Amino acid sequence: MTGYLDHLTVERGLAQNTIASYRRDLRRYTEYLVTAGVRGLGEVAESDVAGFLTALRQGDDDHPPLSATSAARAVVAVRGLHRFALLDGLVPDDVAHEVRPPTPARRLPKAVPVESVIALIEAAGSLEGPRGLRDRALLEVLYGTGARISEAVGLAVDDLDRGQATVRLKGKGGKERVVPVGSYALRAVEDYLVRARPALAANSSGGVRGGALFLNVRGGPLSRQSAWSILRTAAERAGLTAELSPHTLRHCFATHLLDGGADVRVVQELLGHASVTTTQVYTLVTVDRLREVYATSHPRALT
Repeated sequence: MTGYLDHLTVERGLAQNTIASYRRDLRRYTEYLVTAGVRGLGEVAESDVAGFLTALRQGDDDHPPLSATSAARAVVAVRGLHRFALLDGLVPDDVAHEVRPPTPARRLPKAVPVESVIALIEAAGSLEGPRGLRDRALLEVLYGTGARISEAVGLAVDDLDRGQATVRLKGKGGKERVVPVGSYALRAVEDYLVRARPALAANSSGGVRGGALFLNVRGGPLSRQSAWSILRTAAERAGLTAELSPHTLRHCFATHLLDGGADVRVVQELLGHASVTTTQVYTLVTVDRLREVYATSHPRALT
């Protein structure tokens, strides 16, 4: 198992969070095999892999039942382990090849209307002092670039090219992409850099490490948890009752682009999706929007 995880880390370049999830899944798989009396990968049969999937979905005294999404991730980790063992000559057959992960229910991304996004950003910026300028700049960047929260809080000042109006985002697996930044986000970041960041940086006893763009009140890099708290607090201040998550502004970015006529492959590049299939889930949202507009606007659509 260690060799496989090293392979994923070094050769595949998977993110540390993904590696940690795979390690947990494979540890549970190993425990399942030991309980079943299987002493090594060479003794595993296809029925053992299928039985592990069933156990994941049913749960036991020590583990709650896993959702289709979590079980699918675990099965993918197990299938990868067996394929790795085959290619390395450790086993004669890939017994996990025919065991298919469960198909998760397709959940549509949750986006809110443009007016609600504007209200959210305005509410974030209504806070007096450096924090208000920082919070507004953060939400403008999230909505204006489609960045994940982890990508936004990981930004360094030098990642923003104000002359070219672009930002360099570091995505999953260390993959980088350069995306445009709109004028609203640029203006908000400029205000923050000039009027707020120096004051926040001055609160750091050991100096700002790494030139992080977004700082907390102690002068250190802003965390994902703090960014999520900023979003939630702004939503409460704006009186938004829709369920919001750290991904909400990313969903809004994609949905509003497609609603405005953007090509799905352009949105794919902006979001940093490896496959256009991942991005196409957003087209389902816009089709629903088209149906709604059609039903309320066309004189022969009413029933």
